[in-house]
Amino acid sequence: MYFDKIATASLPRPAAPQVDRRRFLALSGAGLTLALVPESAARAAESTTLATGLEATPFIRISPDNTVTVLAKHLEMGQGTWSGLATIVAEELDAAWEQMRVEGAPARVPDYANIAIGGLQATGGSTAIFNSWDQLRKAGATARAMLVSAAARQWGVPAAAITVENGIVRHAASGRQATFGELAGAASREAVPADVRLKDPKDFKLVGKRIHRLDNTSKTDGTAVYGIDMAPEGTMTAVVQRAPRFGATVKRFDAAAAKAVPGVVDVVQVPSGVAVVAKNTWAALKGREALTVEWDESKAETRSSAELFAAFREMAEAGEKAPRSMVAQVIGKPDEAFKSAARVVEATFEFPYLAHASMEPLTAWGRLTKDGAELAAGFQFHTLDQSNAARILGLVPETVTLTTLVSGGSFGRRANFQSDYVSELAEVLKATGGKYPVRLLWTREDDITGGYYRPMAVHKVKAGLDRQGNVIAWDQTLVHQGLMAGTPFAQPGKPDGGAVEGNALEQYALPAARLVWVDPEVGVPVLWWRSVGHTHNAYVKEVMIDQLAQLAGQDPVAYRLKLLKDQPRLANVLKVAAEKAGWGKPLPQGRFRGVAVQESFRTAVAQVAEISWDGKDFKVERVVCVVDCGVAVNPDIIAAQMEGGIGFGLGAALLSEITLDGGAVEQTNFDGYQVLRMSQMPRDVEVHIIPSAEAPTGVGEPGVPPIAPAVANALAAATGKRLYKLPFGNQKLA
Repeated sequence: MYFDKIATASLPRPAAPQVDRRRFLALSGAGLTLALVPESAARAAESTTLATGLEATPFIRISPDNTVTVLAKHLEMGQGTWSGLATIVAEELDAAWEQMRVEGAPARVPDYANIAIGGLQATGGSTAIFNSWDQLRKAGATARAMLVSAAARQWGVPAAAITVENGIVRHAASGRQATFGELAGAASREAVPADVRLKDPKDFKLVGKRIHRLDNTSKTDGTAVYGIDMAPEGTMTAVVQRAPRFGATVKRFDAAAAKAVPGVVDVVQVPSGVAVVAKNTWAALKGREALTVEWDESKAETRSSAELFAAFREMAEAGEKAPRSMVAQVIGKPDEAFKSAARVVEATFEFPYLAHASMEPLTAWGRLTKDGAELAAGFQFHTLDQSNAARILGLVPETVTLTTLVSGGSFGRRANFQSDYVSELAEVLKATGGKYPVRLLWTREDDITGGYYRPMAVHKVKAGLDRQGNVIAWDQTLVHQGLMAGTPFAQPGKPDGGAVEGNALEQYALPAARLVWVDPEVGVPVLWWRSVGHTHNAYVKEVMIDQLAQLAGQDPVAYRLKLLKDQPRLANVLKVAAEKAGWGKPLPQGRFRGVAVQESFRTAVAQVAEISWDGKDFKVERVVCVVDCGVAVNPDIIAAQMEGGIGFGLGAALLSEITLDGGAVEQTNFDGYQVLRMSQMPRDVEVHIIPSAEAPTGVGEPGVPPIAPAVANALAAATGKRLYKLPFGNQKLA
């Protein structure tokens, strides 16, 4: 997995918090520390258990009001993570769902480190549930054991005679019972158990059930607080005028007209451009419009998309001979295998830059304090965001407090090594001297034109078939900007995982194959985008394999199954998807099917797309999706993520692209950068979850990669035309 490869040796880390070791007991191997309340508070609680609560740090806080709060180390950006994490805790704690709460954890490693992402506190790679499963089960079971121990001591009964159900601790023989809140104070004085027993999955009451999300109400009635909502009294709003071309810098600017706009209080230069600070958003925007900025474009990227694609195609043709190329993977002897091929098929695939375009544009709030700084936003890379802000402000990281709020989407945009929008806020705070709190606001136009896109890519693929139509040789060159270049995490001499992950060599049993990666030098900042390298590698793999099956005169599903002989999970989801979709059964006139399968982020997904085609236009009518993601913590959230991923991926396949003209981005809003409309979403989306007892894996991204190739393969069945360039919604198909 891509994120598994991230190393953090050179990362500046916040110092460990200073604690009273006499009141902390480490729970070995559980991934948590149980923090007990101070002795003074414990003594005060002797007369009443309502005086204090049980705080299990870093993950659980049980309050006297009987609420159970999970401190989530991951960002909730709409994917349902906070509800999923709370479900795991509630299951082992035997809490009532109604008493569960979630709040963002502070920025602090190692307590809140993502085990799957090299020790960073970060959300990404569909790892939130995956890396928290064992950790939170043990946390919940530990808190439960301490509550039971406290009840047993108070009631003078054996702990084994006590039961816990739906948030109530009971001793049936004596008829005694108590809530978690009533026992919390006493439980805080119990010894932390050295080991705890976890539930048998057959006894799960919440995990695997379709329970409502904890944030349903707040996101419906508007009480949920996003970064864009942060505007405490005295807060000023800042917007930044950035260069029209990536790599350009401020040469000089005239702020006179901007400062004359009523409400504008400051105009300051920051590394990314010129910031206008005002008493309200309207004044800030009008002040920015009035700015005059002259840019130094001597180091700017000035090529157009057409020029870049031409350069990429040339590099793809050169393969190993291209500058900045390397062999990423080799199986067998592909050059020798091609010599015996009865037929050789070649294709070149092209993919544009893509914006993340989350519904809430980037925004962050902050202020300087006597001892440091306070920042609030939808932080996705807590450790890096804290460290980068501290560096800019001349502070040590532990004095920069992060409050993590829910965010209106991200798809990877809020997670970048430069912490671009957080760093920009820190620069504004620094430049204005901390005179007032600042809310940095990006408009939709800032968001669409601001870079950090899914990279443009060109793939050149050559495949060799024997006389029976079997794949005997495969040669692929991928031209794609590296995602780690220029960061402390770059690994010179090794292929960039975000570029090559999910390719055919990884997922199909190819007897002889080679993958070459070329890292072009381009001045456009790039970033991971929902499902990262799988977005293009799955498309290339699945469209090419489908074409080979057609040339071999074989059924596309059967052809894939032969190549998946070493991938039982992928083979299984493919078989189930074919069965549920009625693969092989006749369709009404004008209907056609296509199929694709991909494993990404440890999760296997197969999709069958059914389209209608009238000889001129098409519509995706039905999608059958089968997912194997281990234990289904919440089937409703899993289904929602598959449905959302299908819509997200379909929009990219049909409509979305960022294009450059002389280095300047041509799209500025949703009129130019198009995403899927409701009317274009398939009428029927069926999600089938494979029952499993394995630990849960990710679902935020794996629904995206298969949909584009599945639709493209359905269109090939309808029109006979293979689609090698995305987006294909506006291409001539007939």
